[in-house]
Amino acid sequence: MTAQEARTTDGRGRLYDNVMDTIGDTPCIRINALAPDHVRLYVKAEFFNPAGSVKDRLAVSIIEEAEQSGALKPGQTVVEATSGNTGIGLAMVCAAKGYPLVVTMADSFSIERRKLMRFFGTKVVLTPRAAKGFGMYQKAVELVKANGWFLARQFETDANARIHENTTAREIVADFEGERLDYFVTGYGTGGTVTGVGRVLRATRPETKIILSEPANAQLVGSGQAQGRNDDGSPSESHPEFEPHPIQGWTPDFIPLVLQEAIDNGYYDELIPISGPVGMEWARKLAQREGIFTGVSGGSTFAIAMQIAEKAEPGSVILCMLPDTGERYLSSPLFETIEEDMTEEETALSHSTPGYHMPTS
Repeated sequence: MTAQEARTTDGRGRLYDNVMDTIGDTPCIRINALAPDHVRLYVKAEFFNPAGSVKDRLAVSIIEEAEQSGALKPGQTVVEATSGNTGIGLAMVCAAKGYPLVVTMADSFSIERRKLMRFFGTKVVLTPRAAKGFGMYQKAVELVKANGWFLARQFETDANARIHENTTAREIVADFEGERLDYFVTGYGTGGTVTGVGRVLRATRPETKIILSEPANAQLVGSGQAQGRNDDGSPSESHPEFEPHPIQGWTPDFIPLVLQEAIDNGYYDELIPISGPVGMEWARKLAQREGIFTGVSGGSTFAIAMQIAEKAEPGSVILCMLPDTGERYLSSPLFETIEEDMTEEETALSHSTPGYHMPTS
């Protein structure tokens, strides 16, 4: 078979009624250059979702379940507190369905996130970074009480883990049918992925070890300290072990109720912390050695997967979640070593032939 024949495509065999129908069925991609030779390492590339992250699943689940229950009325404004990806997913879904969306977000998160949501028509209300995730959450609650809007409640809603149970986990089980699956590696933001996938893997693939990760300088779960909660499961306070960390999308300053199910029911076998700079290093390696473009959370999850891979027994199969794409981190420390202007080496290449030089300053 020629290379041209190998790349021939036949289409998906269906037409889509709306963008939301394209959510899910993201591919598991083998890692070749970076993975140790004695294991097979795969990544589940959630940036193939239409708005570029795993949170597209959560967004459509929250809105459609609220529509079905009557909690969300036609034309009602939706509100959510988010570090970005849930907001971007909700912005896409609300735009497609005709709901106004207001997002509250601490001003510490990347500018790209604000612009992406506003591009979809979302209003973004910034809160002081000193108030952390708890502050942006309380601002969302204030807006809901003042205006009678619908609060998406990504950190507490049953719709969160349920969509991962019904889609993400089912995709993993189907893709690895007849194959080994020794490890599943993920971080947490709301906890929806580990809880939803954990429900299914514990029942259908009990041999699979589930590895959870969190930032090394913000080990909320690892501290063993309980989260203070209100009667509805929402956080009543910021967790005492939280410190600001660079892994955007991971670990707010409280343990979400959705994650609490995974903690209480033992849905993970090991909890391994990782530092933000190490996660960024692995995100760059994924791009430069594998052509796979993910953000800080993806690089951090992959860093843990590589630790597992190095010590795993020969023949082991590992699956690592990559929650999003790297483009929403351009103004963050992930890209601080990437030059805007030509490097010395690039300048030397330019001058190695006679024409079309950039002017020198």
